Amino acid sequence: MTNRVAPAGAPARTSRVIPPAGPQRVLALAQLSNSVGDGAYYVTSALYFTHVVGLAPARVGLGLTVAWAVGSLVGVPLGRLADRRGPRGTAVLLALATSVAVASFLVVRGFVPFVLAACVYASAQSGLAAARQALLAGLVSREERTGLLAHLQSTLNAGLAVGAGLGGLALHLGTREAYLGVFALDAVSFLLCAAVLLRLPVVKAVHTRVADEKGRGDALGVLRDRPYALVTLLNTVLLLRMPLLSLGIPLWIAERTEAPTWVVSALFVLNTGAVMLFQVRMARGVRGPASATRAVRRSGLVMLASCAVFALSAGVSPWVAVAVLTVGAALQVVAEMQQSAGSWQLSFDLAPADRVGEYQGFFGTGVTVARTAGPLVLTSLLVGWGTPGWLLLGGLMLAASYAMGPAVRWATDSRSAAAPMVRRPVPVN
Repeated sequence: MTNRVAPAGAPARTSRVIPPAGPQRVLALAQLSNSVGDGAYYVTSALYFTHVVGLAPARVGLGLTVAWAVGSLVGVPLGRLADRRGPRGTAVLLALATSVAVASFLVVRGFVPFVLAACVYASAQSGLAAARQALLAGLVSREERTGLLAHLQSTLNAGLAVGAGLGGLALHLGTREAYLGVFALDAVSFLLCAAVLLRLPVVKAVHTRVADEKGRGDALGVLRDRPYALVTLLNTVLLLRMPLLSLGIPLWIAERTEAPTWVVSALFVLNTGAVMLFQVRMARGVRGPASATRAVRRSGLVMLASCAVFALSAGVSPWVAVAVLTVGAALQVVAEMQQSAGSWQLSFDLAPADRVGEYQGFFGTGVTVARTAGPLVLTSLLVGWGTPGWLLLGGLMLAASYAMGPAVRWATDSRSAAAPMVRRPVPVN
């Protein structure tokens, strides 16, 4: 199947910003609908749970860590559910479950109810991500997937930016009602997401008896695919960049540089704006495992350069530090876009066609692990070790990016070796 092209007479740049009409555009609209609510939630949740719910910060951190740990465990079985029952219906149900979980935050006032609600929220979010990927795989050709994911990432950043602005307004007002309004908005956004997903065609379940035999009926069946597990592990190392922008760099700026603290916000705007504008273009050359591996390898090199530049921002004057931090952040977002495009392609290409939801659920655990372990790793390396910590972080990511090539070849060879066994003829009596 060939890639879709823009209709005759359409502006050439439209396809760079808006996906083609049809299922791709509906998927982007669903992404936009809930990302606005998520953006508002992300910037207000910490203060909501401490100031409105009345929990101690340490308890909030513990509860969220437990919740995302649970979410990472249930992502695989929920992805398998999407394979067996159909991804559209599963995605709609999980979007509704997320809405209910967020709405429950409006009434919880104790630690145990908070943890229970957070576990439902994290589990539904993890399963929804896997079901959406399976839905995308069923609606879009293999050649179009990475390009569409780039569009969705741009849409996600746009929605998060709008939501963050609304959340910022709630923070400025600082009232209980403003916080409650943000959480109500997030709950409604997932209801809207479910309604939008219902506009998509039904994708038939693809889970087969062969897949059941491979998975042997347990939630960790994907772990038996050791090459894919290794690719997921290496990608998890590369995803340590995720808490870098939200935690590592802000702490570095506050503790180790003379730069003003408003630079944290400026670097966040730089990152989200660059992803919105350039992620689609950056993903355009990624078409298969070979090009995806090259993109990941390049991301490791650029990330090493970014870490080295960030390290140079210590011990210099405030405005020199601002300039150095800006260059480091620009390199970091380039590495992020390259790594994202490469990992998207690999996560689909290396997964069996009849177990996409299950495999995407497992691949998505890398995000949860990076967000859970990342704060401890980055705090120890950057704040504790300073410049050597930056160089060690960059070297670790470079090593993971170069190890991706052999891991992908192992996975590709394993699939090629297994293919004849899958296609063997059935004897006829």
